[in-house]
Amino acid sequence: MENGKPIKNTNLVEKFQKDGFVVLENALTDSQLSALNSDLSMWVEESRRNEKPYGKITDGRPRFDLQLDTHSFENPALRRITSPAEISQACLDVVKDNKALDLVSEIFGPNIKHWTNKINLKLPSSGTEVKFHQDFPYEPHSNEDLMTVLFFLDDVTLENGPLEVVAGTHNGPLYSLWHDGIFTGAVSEEIEVECKTKAISCVGKAGSACLMHSKLMHGSKSNKTKSARSLFIVSYTAEDAVKLTENPLPSELDGMIVRGEKTGTVRSTSYSVELPEYPQEVSFFDQQSKSKNTV
Repeated sequence: MENGKPIKNTNLVEKFQKDGFVVLENALTDSQLSALNSDLSMWVEESRRNEKPYGKITDGRPRFDLQLDTHSFENPALRRITSPAEISQACLDVVKDNKALDLVSEIFGPNIKHWTNKINLKLPSSGTEVKFHQDFPYEPHSNEDLMTVLFFLDDVTLENGPLEVVAGTHNGPLYSLWHDGIFTGAVSEEIEVECKTKAISCVGKAGSACLMHSKLMHGSKSNKTKSARSLFIVSYTAEDAVKLTENPLPSELDGMIVRGEKTGTVRSTSYSVELPEYPQEVSFFDQQSKSKNTV
């Protein structure tokens, strides 16, 4: 605070507008990070006693997703927790208030609402990877002011499967995630090869966050180390961005105002995008497994 007013992050806003992403240090307080990791440790231990995805979100799909080809009691491979803020006070508290959210409101305006939240895990040698894609085709809205905030729950290094982004692609075209009539959730092999040559790894200490525009091209490699790499991922939208499809991660928290107020208005921008397929699978990892691309 300065003279009773929030300090403006002008440089970070300008960098975001240019590159489509920015890494913010100390986005979580020490107490927030500790509380999140405490709940996560509990869930990992719980997953040992399950042989298939379990729990339930509002549409009936499992809340806890396991990578079945590697999961075991000795080596748990919990890879996704959907909408943990519905069952965790620590997650809900972070969704509602964090340093990254302050920056989101500077970038998109004062009125911000929550869209989705999830935890993606890359446990030691789990093999989980994410093919290159843009988030927006999964979640089209009336305008393009959508932000994905990835909170680092562990130190993220070049070796443990960091997020890889292609700077500036948020200002470019929206690429198809459909191939041969199948919604794969990944771009074509040709586009993926090009992305790999330009990709930038987002690394940082636990408690940092990467703010990423929903149109930014990104992916990540598998974790080859003996250390975990986990992210709490929260998506926010401008309050006047109205969803054009059903939320792929339905939650009772969809549309919750987290900054500013509800205006009851709709703002539209001009773009064209292929509508996504509503997921039948437990998570998008299974959707991407339909793709022939490799990372």
